[in-house]
Amino acid sequence: MGMGMALGFDFGCCRCASASALPSLLVPFSRLRCRNLAPSSSTFSTSSSSSNYNYNYNSNCKTLSLSLSPHQRDQISLYVHALLQWNQRMNLTAVKDQSQVMTRHVQDSLSLLSPLHRAYSAHCSSSSTHSITLVDVGSGAGLPGLILAIACPGWKFTLLDSMHKRCAFLEHVVHLTGLSNVNILCDRAENVGQSPHFKEVFDVAVARAVAELRILAEYCLPLVRVGGLFLAAKGNDPQEEIENAKKAVNLLGASILESWAVESHGPLGQRTAVICFKDRATPRKYPRLPGIPSKTPL
Repeated sequence: MGMGMALGFDFGCCRCASASALPSLLVPFSRLRCRNLAPSSSTFSTSSSSSNYNYNYNSNCKTLSLSLSPHQRDQISLYVHALLQWNQRMNLTAVKDQSQVMTRHVQDSLSLLSPLHRAYSAHCSSSSTHSITLVDVGSGAGLPGLILAIACPGWKFTLLDSMHKRCAFLEHVVHLTGLSNVNILCDRAENVGQSPHFKEVFDVAVARAVAELRILAEYCLPLVRVGGLFLAAKGNDPQEEIENAKKAVNLLGASILESWAVESHGPLGQRTAVICFKDRATPRKYPRLPGIPSKTPL
């Protein structure tokens, strides 16, 4: 039985649920009452394609050792178009220009694939990189999870976010792009991490621009299976943050493996992928109750 079936997910169509809604069927997103958030049909078009954006896929993907098909490029362009349209009604990103979205968000997300592939191949030898189950914690506008889901159609993705408005956007983009490998979970990471349906079941957890590393560790590591990875996308010089997080990471059943410098077109010019390997089960008491990890970090 595949991981998607084991979790009770239906990846054939996007569903959204909270951890408290299980073990019943995943809650259809219409029950979350977020349908009035989309821009009106008079201002929103789904005809965008990769040709609409002045972005050199061949050059940038070669730099990332990544190959995207024309269909994947169109999916990314649809995402960018939807992001900018929805951003007029709700705060999804501070970036307002499509070329900046492509470089500072899309390429930045894709740059995480290389260190993730290398670390997973090296340290998770019993598993194939062709069928990874990944949870994006604090997905927000779908970064990096939605972009990685487009680039890796054989993987199974869960996009976790606590705000219904953002989950409404994620659901819209999943349907718009035709992604069949994405599940949306609308809840707090602390609640999901204590659910028997999600605790220690994912191969990989990723987080980008969410919180300090020791806080992120408590959000993410309880979701990762023993033998899996946690990747945190941090700034260009996270060494002090890494040192401060070592105790928390170890307490949660993992160790910090390595830090990868990855090219980024963000304000700092470089991003660091901090990768942790989980070699022991997370103690039952973690994650703590909602709000406590951020107020009282380990």
